[in-house]
Amino acid sequence: MKLFVRCAASVAFALALAAGQAQASPIFVLNSLDANVSVIDPLTWTETQRIPTGKEPHHMYLTPDEKSLIIANALSDTLTFIDPKTAEIQRVVRDVLDPYQLRFSPNMKWFVTAANRLNHIDIYRWDGKDMVLAKRVATGKTPSHLWIDSKSTTIYSTMQDSDELVAVDLATQTLKWRVPTGTMPADVYGTADDKQLLVGLTGGEGVEVYDVSGKTAVRTKVITTGKGSHAFRAAGDKRHVFVSNRVGNSISKIDLQTMETVATYAVPGGPDCMDVSADGKLLMVTSRWARKLTVIDLELQKVVRQVNVGRSPHGVWTLDHAAR
Repeated sequence: MKLFVRCAASVAFALALAAGQAQASPIFVLNSLDANVSVIDPLTWTETQRIPTGKEPHHMYLTPDEKSLIIANALSDTLTFIDPKTAEIQRVVRDVLDPYQLRFSPNMKWFVTAANRLNHIDIYRWDGKDMVLAKRVATGKTPSHLWIDSKSTTIYSTMQDSDELVAVDLATQTLKWRVPTGTMPADVYGTADDKQLLVGLTGGEGVEVYDVSGKTAVRTKVITTGKGSHAFRAAGDKRHVFVSNRVGNSISKIDLQTMETVATYAVPGGPDCMDVSADGKLLMVTSRWARKLTVIDLELQKVVRQVNVGRSPHGVWTLDHAAR
C-alpha cells in the first residue's frame, strides 16, 4: 500500500508538470536517520513521496549540467543521482568512501567529497558524467564542510573534532596550510573576492572571519550570532548570508560588507541546512530535532509554516533557489 501511494504521488507530480500545472520544482529534504529523501510540493506545501537512498544522507549538490541532484550517503558509501525536476532516481554510484559533504569546483573539472568519519578528502576528476579518483588527501580529525574558491585553485575544509581549518591546493592536491579554529567548526563560506572565509562554530556562539588572501589564514574577527552556529546560505542579493544557530534555535543574517549581524529570526527545533526561494522571499530550513521543514517569510521575519518530514532532517534544496 505504501509503495502504491508513493508511486501514485510521483506519477501525479509528473503529470502536473507535463500539464503545466506546476511551474515550481520540488523541494528535497534529506532524512538522515531514515535513509530517504522527502519530496515536497512547493505549491501545496505537502510531502508527496519519500525516495529511498543509502544510509545517512546528509548533503546534496547539483551537477554542473543541472540535470542531476547528487545525494551523498555517508554510511552506505554511495551517491544517489536524482532528477531535480521530476524527483526520479537516475542512478546510484557505489564505492565512494564516506561521502559526507560534497562540492564541484567552479570550473566544473573537479568533484570533492569530505569523509567525515574516515578523516580524508577525496578529489575526483569529473568529465561531465563520471568521476575518477585523482587523490585521497589525509586531513585532520573529522572533516566537515567544504568550500572551493572561485578560481578553482583551493579547497577549504573545516575539521570538526580537531578544531582546524585546512587548505588543499587543487593543482598539486596537497595540503597548503592548517590553522586552529574555535570549537567544532562546521560550515565554511567564502566571499566573492576570495579574500575572506566565514566559519561557523557549532561548539561556540558565532562565526569566525579569516583573511585568506596571503600565504595562510589569519583570523580577523568573530561575529556573534547564536549558540551552535552551523550552516550558511547566500541570501541571493550578493551582500548577505544566513547562518543557522542550531543550539540557539535562530538564524542570523550577516552583512558581508560590514561583517556584522543585521537580523535574527527565531526558528524552533534546531535549525540546520537552508535554502532561499528564487524570489528571495522565503527561507526554508530543516528543523533537525523536530522532524520538520520550517519556512520563514523574510519580509515578515517570522515562521509561516512547517512541513512534517522524516527523522533528523539535514540537507534541504530546490532547483528554484536564489542566486548563490
